[in-house]
Amino acid sequence: MEIGANTLYRNLEECIIDLEKHGHLIRIKEEVDPYLEMAAIHMKVYEADGPALLFENVKGSKFPAVSNLFGNIERSKFIFRKTWDRTQSVIALRDDPMKALKQPFKHMDNGFAALNALPLKKRGNRIPSDFQEIQISDLPLIQHWPMDGGAFITLPQVYSEDPEKPGIMNSNLGMYRIQLSGNEYEMNKEIGLHYQIHRGIGVHQDKANKQGIPLKVSCFVGGPPAHTLSAIMPLPEGLSEVIFAGLLSGRRYRYSYLDGFCISNDADFVITGEIHQGETKPEGPFGDHLGYYSLTHPFPVMKVHKVYAKPNAIWPFTVVGRPPQEDTSFGELIHELTGDAIKQEIPGVKEVHAVDAAGVHPLLFAIGSERYTPYQQVKQPTELLTLANRILGTGQLSLAKYLFITAEENQPIDSHKEADFIMYILERMDLRRDIHFYTNTTIDTLDYSGTGLNSGSKVVLAAYGDKKRELCKEVPSVLNEIRGFENARLIMPGVVAIQGSTFTDYAHAKLELQGFCEAIADKGANPSCPLIILCDDSSFLSSTINNFLWATFTRSNPSHDIYGVNSSYENKHWGCDQMIIDARIKPHQAPPLIPDPIVEKNIERLFVKGGSLSGLKIKGSLEG
Repeated sequence: MEIGANTLYRNLEECIIDLEKHGHLIRIKEEVDPYLEMAAIHMKVYEADGPALLFENVKGSKFPAVSNLFGNIERSKFIFRKTWDRTQSVIALRDDPMKALKQPFKHMDNGFAALNALPLKKRGNRIPSDFQEIQISDLPLIQHWPMDGGAFITLPQVYSEDPEKPGIMNSNLGMYRIQLSGNEYEMNKEIGLHYQIHRGIGVHQDKANKQGIPLKVSCFVGGPPAHTLSAIMPLPEGLSEVIFAGLLSGRRYRYSYLDGFCISNDADFVITGEIHQGETKPEGPFGDHLGYYSLTHPFPVMKVHKVYAKPNAIWPFTVVGRPPQEDTSFGELIHELTGDAIKQEIPGVKEVHAVDAAGVHPLLFAIGSERYTPYQQVKQPTELLTLANRILGTGQLSLAKYLFITAEENQPIDSHKEADFIMYILERMDLRRDIHFYTNTTIDTLDYSGTGLNSGSKVVLAAYGDKKRELCKEVPSVLNEIRGFENARLIMPGVVAIQGSTFTDYAHAKLELQGFCEAIADKGANPSCPLIILCDDSSFLSSTINNFLWATFTRSNPSHDIYGVNSSYENKHWGCDQMIIDARIKPHQAPPLIPDPIVEKNIERLFVKGGSLSGLKIKGSLEG
């Protein structure tokens, strides 16, 4: 068929040809090292909102690699332009997405789309005849950051089936990172899977453990782009990932079995293997989406059974790091497809914005309804607190540490205008009433600001009603007069950053902050400056809103790092006149991601005249 006439890609190669034809992809012909170079090139191109990249000559591998396929929402919607609207319509049937199958004539268009999306099993226990058997060492072993534990797969589709109800309709297709090399893994025989027991594959592993059998796992890489996206979609109950993959690709998910393992017949690569109960090995470090390394921890090890590649196989990858990165664009794409899903899941919530600049999980902004206050003499958050509990108990939102929540009253509010949203909250908060802590609870596994792996605290900052204060538009003079603290900088009205000494331990920090708060109180608390951020570098923190959001909310644990001027407890509720967040780097936190300067210098060859990327306008490029 003519690629682009139909746009229903049968494989990844057809998508790449179509993107190139329409100016959305550039081929990199130079040999590029998978150790740090490929990731560094990808990040520069992503930062410049550049095209998808096809690395034709990967050092040490015969397979080409592609990245930045989903680098912006426009390119993603172009890839799925034939099936986008129909897929949105099926997802919109959230109460029963399989209704389109059960009543195809009532939901005619959706019914035919869903019928065409049912997975198609190929006859016989075999793989496609043109698949070739290879080894892990033949793959592009891409290492992204200098301290990474080895090479990782960053866009895998990890497939497992329910041991109690085997079959593709009871399968889980998830995106869990896979370590291919390094640490204690025996090359070509073992790989590491990073996932938590509560995730889909973890539930399957628990059931296999109880039966005393190993869990069979298949890792698919590549295939139609819809297959990659399906592995990360938060789908409504009853709509499986393989059906979604068929919906979005416009083509049934083709599969077969060999040696008891499911094989995606359209994948570029397939790795099969088993996970045995209790067998773990150290996984990591890995440069992660918070902008730091996730450290080394024991995770399940998969015993490799077979590795396959199709003819002309292409290895897709992405790079994870301090946002924004390509996974930011994934988030936008998911939001476009799922629409107002949160409204369906939590009635009364109008919007929840997981703030990408803060690493997604640490910080949420929410807009809810406040219907109880008309019956009260004082406008204050009431229903909002009920909604906050629902939000912090829902799926991935439960990993959040900070939740800023309010309700619209006489003016529209946009939670995606981060500075305006924070100022709206700060103008209306009663700091003695509207700060609510959750201590000794769970946070993101990848967030090392807490008290241990997966352990930390949360805080809800709620606000509703009339403005209580005008926010300062310059640094209050008292903050320039306190010994041991310096370089106070205004981040935004009402929020100031100030530098302190290097953090050593919490006992010392408690004494420091007590003295800091007392010094402010002695001069008189200033309600126009309700939020002060103690940090290591106030010039950095105040230079951009993104720096403020990233450093403040990834480097603090609410229960341990929030202090207050004139703070006190009343009926076990904590309050203050001004709030201080200690966002200094703590010794127990993971190191931030820092690019290798030698690699940064080496990749300039691609961006100068004559290089494959010479036409791109890249920040810091030698060629203007």
